[in-house]
Amino acid sequence: MADWTPTLADAAGPLYERLVAALRRDIAAGTLAPGARLPPQRDLAHRLKLGLGTVTRAYVEAERQGLVVAQVGRGSFVAGGGAARGPEASAAGAINLSQNIAPTGPAAARISDTLARLRRRGDLAEHVAYAPSAGLETQRRAGAAWLARSAGLEGADWTRLLCCAGAQQGLALTLSTLCRPGDTLLCEAATFPGVKALAEQLGLSLTGVAMDAQGLLPEALDRAAAGGARVLSVLPTLQNPTGRIMSAARRAEIVAVARKHDLWIVEDDIYAVFARDEDGGGPTPLAVLAPERTFYVSGVSKSLAPGLRAGFVMAPSVEQLERLLRVVRALSYAPPNFGGLIATQWIEDGAADAIAAEIRAELGQRLALARTLLGPALETPACAFSPHLWLPMSELEAEKVAGRALRGGVELTPPSSPILDGRLIGGLRLCLGAVPDRATLERGLLTVRSALSAEVEDRSRAVI
Repeated sequence: MADWTPTLADAAGPLYERLVAALRRDIAAGTLAPGARLPPQRDLAHRLKLGLGTVTRAYVEAERQGLVVAQVGRGSFVAGGGAARGPEASAAGAINLSQNIAPTGPAAARISDTLARLRRRGDLAEHVAYAPSAGLETQRRAGAAWLARSAGLEGADWTRLLCCAGAQQGLALTLSTLCRPGDTLLCEAATFPGVKALAEQLGLSLTGVAMDAQGLLPEALDRAAAGGARVLSVLPTLQNPTGRIMSAARRAEIVAVARKHDLWIVEDDIYAVFARDEDGGGPTPLAVLAPERTFYVSGVSKSLAPGLRAGFVMAPSVEQLERLLRVVRALSYAPPNFGGLIATQWIEDGAADAIAAEIRAELGQRLALARTLLGPALETPACAFSPHLWLPMSELEAEKVAGRALRGGVELTPPSSPILDGRLIGGLRLCLGAVPDRATLERGLLTVRSALSAEVEDRSRAVI
């Protein structure tokens, strides 16, 4: 049955899930009998006009669910008798190296005491009413203070700061303010998957700009901006997914290109706290270098606690803040109060600094472990506390390694998820924060190392 051509349901959800559903449906209907050989992944991708990564992920997921059996060198075959496992069961117990979040231990150790302290706040009752559209003044002041000391946002002005439900909402509000359906949004050739999701939702055309070890290439941005784009979304510090950091000289060059083409800059600086040194020094935000054109977006979910959906947008002017507020009033009226209240309490009493320091220390230990186990397969990390690491390789190699790791019980970020232009960059992102402890991380990294070794062996056999 190597000529199997499924019909994908016109439904919501990722394409790979719809392909798995079609496979399950055809097996149940008898269209695919036990032992039937499935088409090679590349052939099916071409036949269905899908990305190879989508088909590869579907095959891997189908194997996890017990629908198919993969045999090295022979292909994938419909499994024999017995009930296949459902997707919920298949995911149980997987080691999560795909989710880019902070370790939760430092925040969890303090939350009970923090809730007790909140009861004693004189402004507690204010938080049960609607906040102003920009957020409560206490939270805006605390946010500005936190960005100044944890991210180097010198002169952070609370009167231009908007509170929101996490940095992702901050990006959504900012892009909704600056862009209209059909506009082109420039960003790195490998970018934060949340930006891809927002572009799709807002009807924007994404153009990936070539990168090097410092992130965006100024000359590539210059060429891309000449096409008439008005907005650049960029993550200059611990870029997601690569973990690269722009040098001071590179930041100045990017700002010069933005001024030349009158680009708005949307700076996602969510990981800035991990790039600061012991004396508080670190990269200078683009918002400091180009304050007249930069919307600065950050939050505390990566630096303090993933469940603390408290984010900030610093507008370049009060006039631009008013534009943002029109979007806020249309979509949510006002930011939520209680996540920001916890963040404010922690910022005011010093717990935020202690939690961030403990997370940095833990990530430093995890990163050192990853470097020991994976060695030269990793791109050299740009700092010692990066929460994510990059393994450069081709798209096909990344899909194979991710598939092998998944069969071994380790979930990696889907290789195609952050990639805009596979001709410019390819690789795998490893996230270090989601696993509960270093022992679990070590098991996951050993599985990844085994998957990498198997890919090297396959390449060697192909050459012979």
